[in-house]
Amino acid sequence: MVSTKTMEKYADLALQTGVNLQENQALMINAPIEGADFTRIVARKAYEMGAKDVHINWSDDELTLLKYENAPDEVIGSFPEWKVKLNESYAEDGAAVLSIRSTNPDLLKDIDSSRVAMANKAAAQAMKNFRQYTMNDRITWSIISIPTGDWAQKIFPDKSRGDAVESLWDAIVKIVRVDKDDPVAAWEEHNKTLETAREILNRKKYKKLQFKAPGTDLDLELPEGHLWKGGSAVSEQGVRFNPNMPTEEVFSMPHKYGVNGTVSSTKPLNYGGSVIDNFTLTFEDGKVVDFKAEQGEDTLKHLLDTDEGARRLGEVALVPHESPVSQSGLIFYNTLYDENASCHIALGKAYPTNVEGGSSMDADTLDKHGVNDSLTHVDFMIGSEKLDIDGVLEDGTTEAVFRNGTWALNVKGD
Repeated sequence: MVSTKTMEKYADLALQTGVNLQENQALMINAPIEGADFTRIVARKAYEMGAKDVHINWSDDELTLLKYENAPDEVIGSFPEWKVKLNESYAEDGAAVLSIRSTNPDLLKDIDSSRVAMANKAAAQAMKNFRQYTMNDRITWSIISIPTGDWAQKIFPDKSRGDAVESLWDAIVKIVRVDKDDPVAAWEEHNKTLETAREILNRKKYKKLQFKAPGTDLDLELPEGHLWKGGSAVSEQGVRFNPNMPTEEVFSMPHKYGVNGTVSSTKPLNYGGSVIDNFTLTFEDGKVVDFKAEQGEDTLKHLLDTDEGARRLGEVALVPHESPVSQSGLIFYNTLYDENASCHIALGKAYPTNVEGGSSMDADTLDKHGVNDSLTHVDFMIGSEKLDIDGVLEDGTTEAVFRNGTWALNVKGD
């Protein structure tokens, strides 16, 4: 099994590079009960770093499933006010938020998709104000994953539960660079590479990106004043942090009314405990007008029907096919990992920080800039070694951005 030393290195990385915990700052951790040993290590390390308080929001897949199987609709379709106040109080206090996402991808596969959609929408509505703190980088926040038994066996179905967990630990440790002698230094170097890529794209100021691959022919306009982000971010307090670990992407926002064509998924999407796979979306003037899926079509429909903005895009992210996640050869059924193996786009809300001055704009001004709003934000993967991307410059010139799933631009500065 993974050693205590390795878990301690991972905890240090999550606290130092992930949320960049400051002395006398509170920390709120969202964690699976199956990961209690690791979570306790994170809490201990946080206190050693000078945290004034560490609060854990525990989750348990088995209890979640029991609730979906037995609770009445009025309970499933509501979200506790005390949970909202708990999260908002920590955010108002400037706490860092670390989320450990390790849910069983098939947890809710036998639950009526309408009940899952009802719960997701209730949670999104209730947590809308809290989400402003993360999507506008008002606080430091980070998402990581650790192995859990059901998730590991989904990835390694031919292995015993224990062996599957060990294999997943091995994969995660390599992908998040915890196998390095100094993971924090390794991430500093990695963030520099992503910063170079985003600086090149910000200088280009593309008007449009064109995606072509088997099943994909998509034109995606970019708003005037759009910004590419990636790697580390900086909070309102000036603290640098890494929202996602792993991360291999640089990302911006499409114009909410400027997406046309068809796009096909290249990896399964785990959405709310159900898998959507082999699906295709057709866009006209930014809106999904047709869709189909070989698996999970009802779930996809509920996602698209969340609200008007759920049928429009809020993110476009570029990830080279040779990323460590992709090179692992694994399908993780976990968006944090799979999105960092592949170029992807997201249905729903855009990050206001992806447009100049966006974090201080009101809703009407954001809309005028082409910034999408929604209760949801769901990434899905469209990249492969067969994906080509062209960028259209302001003068109408077209140039290669990706060829055969990797950068055609020199983002490494060689």
